[in-house]
Amino acid sequence: MQEASEKFYTIGEVARLTGLAPHVLRYWESEFELLRPQKDAAGRRRYTEKDLNLVREIQYLLHAERYTIEGARRVLERRKHADSEMRAQLLALRAFLQRLQEHLAFQLYEEPAKGNPDQD
Repeated sequence: MQEASEKFYTIGEVARLTGLAPHVLRYWESEFELLRPQKDAAGRRRYTEKDLNLVREIQYLLHAERYTIEGARRVLERRKHADSEMRAQLLALRAFLQRLQEHLAFQLYEEPAKGNPDQD
């Protein structure tokens, strides 16, 4: 469920912000699986900030980098795959660090119990 405070943009606003025609945005929705703005009860598109950033990324790939639609689609898929791999690696690292923290805390707790030969 979306937060009430999240900013939504209409297709006209996205068109003005990006300099693209609304029909181009609708076409890109059919070509790029990742670009799926929500629709309100009346069927009007509601673009989120994430959608707007994706539109700008697609625009950059197609216009500045001169990718074809298929090429841009592949670039976005590779990035999506790389992001999920990175997330898995970060989760594994987090689990390792938590185990290490527990181990170190246990070592610190156990050390005073061993005692110091000079104490008594």
